[in-house]
Order: sequence, then structure tokens, then C-alpha cells
Amino acid sequence: MEEQDVYIEERIFFSDRVISVEKTMMKKSEAEWKKILTPDEFKVLRKKGTEPPFTGKYVHQAAEGTYICAGCGNLLFSSEKKFGSGSGWPSFSATVAPDAVVVKPDNSLFMKRIEVVCAQCGGHLGHVFDDGPLPTGKRYCMNSISLRFVEKNKLKKS
Repeated sequence: MEEQDVYIEERIFFSDRVISVEKTMMKKSEAEWKKILTPDEFKVLRKKGTEPPFTGKYVHQAAEGTYICAGCGNLLFSSEKKFGSGSGWPSFSATVAPDAVVVKPDNSLFMKRIEVVCAQCGGHLGHVFDDGPLPTGKRYCMNSISLRFVEKNKLKKS
């Protein structure tokens, strides 16, 4: 059974600012991921799958709030940075913090892309492209199934 490093992060909030961050590491095996994720979540988050365009529940989401990783709860994106890209996947111009995600080359499917994974659990979120709105010019094109949405004012101390 292959184990994977997983970082659990506790963030203490004061208003909209993070005032304390504490990271601890734990191990999760593929079998453990299969127990906590649905088969579709497992396929995307752990096996780098992609949901079909325009099928995800957050493509047209307009409510205010925060998007977190469906695998571990890591804070990823704010609705303030979400925009309609027309791509068929939820798109964001920036992450909530520079260390929220990790990007790495993805040369699969005969394409050169930049994969975006959760910095905390390594779950596959989607890809980032350089055709987004200013000022960042980035389009973080995410799989809805890799995300959970927390409405504004419902985000609590973890």
C-alpha cells in the first residue's frame, strides 16, 4: 500500500486576515483516500482526471465565499477572484495565498500545460494558463469536483 505525504494546516482567522498558520504532516494511503473521497473525486484528485466541461457544480456559481480543497479543506480561492472564462470550468485569476497551491509541468495528452495541485494534500485541482484577466493574467481552470464552496461568513476556525 503506497503512502502519500499529506500536510494538514490549521489557520486561525481574525476578520479576513490569517494571523497564525500551523502545519503538521500525516500519511494517507490510496485505500484511505478511497474511503474518504467519492469515486469521481478520487479519479480527479488522486488520479489527475478531468470532469467534462460545463458539468461541474461551480461553473456558474456566483455566490460570495471561499473555495477549499475537497480532499483536505485547504483554502484555495476566493469568489472575488472568480470570473466567467467560457472554458466550461470554474476559473480564478489568483489563489487566496501564494502557498495555497503548487504548480508543476504537465506534458500529458501531447500538450504542454501547468498542473495545479493542492499544496496541502497534493490533490489535482486543474491547470493554470496565461490568458486570464489583468492584473495577474492567470486563469486557474479548476475541476469543480476538486473543490468545496463555503459561503461568506460561514468560514470558521479550523
